[in-house]
Amino acid sequence: MNAIIALCHFCELHGPSVLFHTQAFHSREPQGLDAESGEESGSLASFLSSGRRSRSQSAASSTSSVSNTPKKSETCQACRSVPSGHPGFVSKDPDTKISYVSSQYPEHPQLFSIVRQACVRSLSCEVCPGREGPIFFGDDHWGHVFSHTFFIKDSQARGFQRWYSIIVVMMDKIYLINSWPFLVKHIGEIISKLQDKAIKVYDQEQNQCPERARRMNESFMAPGDFFRRQRGGDHFRPLVTLTKDDGLFKWLHQWFVWVLKAGGNRMTEKLLEGPPTEDVLIDMEKQEETEEGFIKINTKPMPSPDQPTATEELQQTSPPEAEEAGAEGDADSTAPVFTSLRHFRQIIGSQGFHSIAHHILIGNQIIIRGEKRPTMESIINVLKSLLPMGCCRIVPYSATYEDSWKCNFLGLPLVAQIPAHVMSSEYYVIIDVLSPAKVQQTLEPDVFFQYSFLMTTKAQLPEKGPAILQKIELALENENLSSAVVDACLVSLKEEWMNKVKVLFKFSRAGSRSREDTLKLLQVLEATEEDTQMLKFWMTGLSNQHRTHMLSSAISTSPPM
Repeated sequence: MNAIIALCHFCELHGPSVLFHTQAFHSREPQGLDAESGEESGSLASFLSSGRRSRSQSAASSTSSVSNTPKKSETCQACRSVPSGHPGFVSKDPDTKISYVSSQYPEHPQLFSIVRQACVRSLSCEVCPGREGPIFFGDDHWGHVFSHTFFIKDSQARGFQRWYSIIVVMMDKIYLINSWPFLVKHIGEIISKLQDKAIKVYDQEQNQCPERARRMNESFMAPGDFFRRQRGGDHFRPLVTLTKDDGLFKWLHQWFVWVLKAGGNRMTEKLLEGPPTEDVLIDMEKQEETEEGFIKINTKPMPSPDQPTATEELQQTSPPEAEEAGAEGDADSTAPVFTSLRHFRQIIGSQGFHSIAHHILIGNQIIIRGEKRPTMESIINVLKSLLPMGCCRIVPYSATYEDSWKCNFLGLPLVAQIPAHVMSSEYYVIIDVLSPAKVQQTLEPDVFFQYSFLMTTKAQLPEKGPAILQKIELALENENLSSAVVDACLVSLKEEWMNKVKVLFKFSRAGSRSREDTLKLLQVLEATEEDTQMLKFWMTGLSNQHRTHMLSSAISTSPPM
């Protein structure tokens, strides 16, 4: 995630200040690091000191340059994070060759100005109602900022609390907006843990010496005595003191590194070669929109740094969410599954596959019944690749029968009852997967050879199927083609026939046409009457965007009355 994440604090004496920040260096080592050094702190010190030397040299050569390190007189204990002389922290990702460096201020003057500007705005003018919560602001010059402000309890502070914020600064506005749900969730978790630490300390201090009662007594003192008492007290305490956690900033470093790494891995970009396909458009239309207007997307699970290890190397562990999901899954984890369309054809046989594929292509409902849910779901997953995404309406598993207008792929248990009108109709196919009572040890490489597949249907299919089915079967029969090549062939064939569907859709909406005109168009499209039923079914899978475009263009080009 190409961003900087920082913890900021509003000091009552010095105003907004940057306490701690983390950024990524996309190289084996940050510039200036001693790769042969055995201690990370020493190598990082050389890196930071070299940055300070270069900054001092540039300041000497130009009177307009300003140091990005505040003077010691301009800071107090509450404005500082790592001790004086401590270089900070570094974590290295050996897989991506990225080093994550944490210190109080960014070393680059321009980055310091951007983070400083974001810090001031997050703790002054850019605040959500209630002063606690996330907010978004920024521009193309100073960068775009996600800011989450919050309070930390302090028994010696005015109002018994201090004001902080965690900011994420990025130049990519779209990426940051799409990361909003992720950042709200995990930065909110960091804030909750910080507040819990501080509340425990606050409660302990209040039990030992109630601050409210002491302040009430001091209100009757002479003004001069009260002022001297206030000056002598420790009223600008650092965050480490408020939480009584000496390893707080090391813990924050590990959390910030995790947010940057997980935020970068959770989304991937796809290169589109030419205009988007119908499957891409359908996928975009199925995306869920949140109440705030953002698009909710599926993300990759990442390990949580709740239990960090002693080493600074990034550890890859299974996330707790994934472990719980696996525990709640199907009890029979040893159930065999189909891996590809070719695998299914090898098991079911060429004749059985031809019949099932024919039913799928023309839109008949496919009902899979069996005892093992993973097996049934794998059959649906491989069979749905025969259709465009817009034509697939899937219920992978249901205890009772679902109507065909709801789904054309349905998974049922063997004991499920199917209505009589379905059993007697020619628009339905039932595939019963009968597993053996006991799997025998055999020399066969595939355990599916011990299973039985029973297909039931009332349909009388013609001998010659759709033209696309013949090409699909040729690709599956050719053993010289790898699975990746077969998948590419399926995508190409589906897109080719979806283009023919678009022409037929435009033709059908242009006005009443005779049967002869339709046959002439099919001849131009190199399609036959056997393909008509399939083309009509595939027409239902067109995206709403394409339908709207076609209908609007048809209206605009129609001749005036």
